[in-house]
Amino acid sequence: MKALRFLWHRHRAALMLFTLALAAVLFFGTRVTMRWVYWNDPAHRDQPIAGWMTPGYIAQSYGVEMEVIQAALALDADSPHRLPLDEIARMSGADRADLVAAIEAAIATARENAP
Repeated sequence: MKALRFLWHRHRAALMLFTLALAAVLFFGTRVTMRWVYWNDPAHRDQPIAGWMTPGYIAQSYGVEMEVIQAALALDADSPHRLPLDEIARMSGADRADLVAAIEAAIATARENAP
């Protein structure tokens, strides 16, 4: 405790920067670990495509590049990738079943062409 008091009085800025850096490491380290645990669970791989899923979630679940899903949905790189599939279907005027079929075909093609 005496060392901490010394650091606070003599090196306050350094102590505050160290604390901030430590908090950032803990935050981002926890976030990375949680994502790693989530995506390494076999239950989250190759899930049946549902309307609540985003293109990014589908790409991650099926282990394909985001561009494959964007091409199947006819989205450009600038379109929002966090919209759920139901919202994309509504905005584009397409049927969700047609979008799912296009995504599944694109995934199958990407997997066939994978090295």
